[in-house]
Amino acid sequence: MQSFALAGATLLLAALSAGGAEPATSAWVYPGPDGKLVYKTTPAGDRIMDFSYAGYMGGGVAIPEVPAKVTVCPTGGDDDTATIQAAIDQLAGTPVDGGFRGAVLLAPGVFKCAGTITISAGGVVLRGSGSGSGGSTIQLTGRTHLAVAVRSPRGDRAGADTSGIKTIISDAYVPGGSMSFHVADAAGFSAGGWVSVRRPVTAGWVHFMHMDDLVRDGRPQTWIRAGSTTNAERKIVAVSGNTITLDVPLSDSFDSRYLNPPGTAVVKIPPPALISQCGVEHLHIESPRQETNHEQPHFTALRITGQDCWARDVVIDETMNSVGVGGRRITLQHVTVNRKALHPGASKPAEFAPNGTQVLLDRCAVNADNVWFSATGAGVSGPVVLLNCTFHGRGRAEAHQRWSTGLLYDNCTAAEGGLEIRNRGSMGSGHGWSLGWGVLWNCRAGELLVQNPPGAVNWVIGCIGGMSSAPRPFGTGPALPGGTVDSPGVPVTPQSLYLAQLAERLGPQARKNIGY
Repeated sequence: MQSFALAGATLLLAALSAGGAEPATSAWVYPGPDGKLVYKTTPAGDRIMDFSYAGYMGGGVAIPEVPAKVTVCPTGGDDDTATIQAAIDQLAGTPVDGGFRGAVLLAPGVFKCAGTITISAGGVVLRGSGSGSGGSTIQLTGRTHLAVAVRSPRGDRAGADTSGIKTIISDAYVPGGSMSFHVADAAGFSAGGWVSVRRPVTAGWVHFMHMDDLVRDGRPQTWIRAGSTTNAERKIVAVSGNTITLDVPLSDSFDSRYLNPPGTAVVKIPPPALISQCGVEHLHIESPRQETNHEQPHFTALRITGQDCWARDVVIDETMNSVGVGGRRITLQHVTVNRKALHPGASKPAEFAPNGTQVLLDRCAVNADNVWFSATGAGVSGPVVLLNCTFHGRGRAEAHQRWSTGLLYDNCTAAEGGLEIRNRGSMGSGHGWSLGWGVLWNCRAGELLVQNPPGAVNWVIGCIGGMSSAPRPFGTGPALPGGTVDSPGVPVTPQSLYLAQLAERLGPQARKNIGY
């Protein structure tokens, strides 16, 4: 891996901070004469997607202030888990009023917890009395475990797909960022219904991506199994003839040359049965220092699998693989992970794992060495947005493995570390191409490693940092094609792509609703 020196970028950043330069204009997204955003497309029609649908309630909606109904004080004993859980379960048995049951308020003090606290009913909030000194601390004790889980005991689906209604996309090519497409037969589909857009993993596409020759230690590695699918669940907003229009843009492209047969299926599904309107807020979570590899049992902090849920003002100390998100329309706001214990080994924990869709990390932070600040898993369908996040330490924020799509780093900083969207080759067990249709917008990092996959684009726009190049890990040959770079070293206008898209779609009040 080769990296350009940062001296010039550092001097440029200092000049820009002092007002020494005006923002540039990106060729890919820029304000037109009427103030509306103008998008450049690739020759095939692909564009940077509208990321503004990420976040609680689909973006631009203020996180609610839910009234406290139950207050819990520290017992002073060895384990407060059951006391807190009993209060949550009590509230879970009350009627829903306006979408909420209420909040369990933890009084100031230290709550020793030897087990996981679980929110498994919608409309319940776990609220501390503050994340700082004088607030509420959940202190993890006993055997390693997860501190707080938000998840439905039923899983994420109301039942098996039994509709039998299925069709195939008939377009030769659906560009990345599209809201609509044509199908062979739209009978049985209607506005308000849900669909799963199932993009097949064919041997032809795997070959096109140069992912059929992965080898590690003399053994073949499988990137994504041929015959499987990558799925995007969306709600239909309109059906006209055989044209279906969705509520959220698609984060991938669909090229029939590599997907037929069998073709991309559009399948009618029941609405996702996710726990909703739950939050964890104003809380401090701490574990003992963990100077062990994350592949060993360890304390973790927070898992949220739901819809229209949030965590805000949460400070987390010394956990590993700290925060994981699944489901849809989730906001993490002002969530900070601190680790003083140095993680050993080449394999690293992911302190944030945004593995749902329409996920927003807003003003979150990690302070740690030898970690993935943030990392997506396999097959994540965006939009996923990291907005104004700050990462300190020798680590990376990256797309981690196996073809996720639609990720935006917007005004993120990793001064001592890096931001990556790349081909990871035979790393892990064949992670390969990690992401397509990703954007780094007005970011600053010690190192920027972004590569363009076959048939897709990853953009680096208005970013300051050392641009790197690299061959495929465990492979041979020259460096892979770099990402599409626009305005290197000079930030562009609008300052925030996400906030500009949000204001254009919903009006300026949407920015204010989320604190901007």
